[in-house]
Amino acid sequence: MTTTLRAILNRWRRRLARALLYRIVFGERSQGRALAHTRISPATCIEHEDRLTLGDHVYIGPFNFIEASGGITIGDGVQITSHCSLVTHASHRTQRLLGEGYANWPANRERPGWIAGPIHIGAYSFIGPHSLIEANTRLGRGTLVCAGSFVRGDYPDFAILEGRPARIVGDTRRTDDRLLQQYPAFKPLYDAWAAETTAP
Repeated sequence: MTTTLRAILNRWRRRLARALLYRIVFGERSQGRALAHTRISPATCIEHEDRLTLGDHVYIGPFNFIEASGGITIGDGVQITSHCSLVTHASHRTQRLLGEGYANWPANRERPGWIAGPIHIGAYSFIGPHSLIEANTRLGRGTLVCAGSFVRGDYPDFAILEGRPARIVGDTRRTDDRLLQQYPAFKPLYDAWAAETTAP
């Protein structure tokens, strides 16, 4: 087979795979609710999908891992880019403590070293590539998680998080204010979600 023919076949193979396997389309369901504007890449792995609650206008890109056994809530307009992990439990301490006994540990007994808990991501937040969101994390509305951050804990609305472990390094409203000065016609749309009170 000539190099030219191989190149043509490879291009068509990639196009076909993209069209059939990796194309992200609008329309999902979550907890019995139709979400017309939510998109999830078929290249994202979701475990315990019945414990995942999505808002509308959510985008979850390719090659993410979402482990929702402890419950995950993702608010309206959240964007999760690529190569991110959202995990609601950590068993590595338990496995080291119990060794081979881990596999036969009784389900009704507390597992030593086990960490588990829910994740909540507030509306219109952005999770940068290669980030990790761990169990027992709550992100407020409008949060920006910078690429490569490891996030665990409770964070306020509009926080910019960065680092391993993540820490607050700014407030997204500063950037938003500059943009709104440039585009004042969009302030009512911004205020519609940003001015809402957060439920306890």
